[in-house]
Amino acid sequence: MGDRYLVLAGGLCGAAGVALSAAAAHRGGGNLATAASFLLVHAPAFLALAQLEAGRLVRIGAFALLIGLVLFAGDLLFREFLGTRLFPMAAPSGGTLMIVGWLIVAASAFRRR
Repeated sequence: MGDRYLVLAGGLCGAAGVALSAAAAHRGGGNLATAASFLLVHAPAFLALAQLEAGRLVRIGAFALLIGLVLFAGDLLFREFLGTRLFPMAAPSGGTLMIVGWLIVAASAFRRR
């Protein structure tokens, strides 16, 4: 995943997080607030990862984070707005993938350049 895509992901996550925070404040709903929180926390992370002169391992970790975030937040939003799940176990799978992504990013610190 290129640096531009990480910046794009950070910007979109930030915008979505702010919009969902506003929706949660006006409409209520724990799923909205949780999705917004996760989006807002990961937005600057994607921007920071884009600034690293990092190798393939960081890019793999960032990609895992992004897919996990889409699954997790997407499932919460499906539940909130459509009353159904994205697919069975989408949120737990997304959460697990985010954990794995962060561990891959952490492991990249020990990789030789």
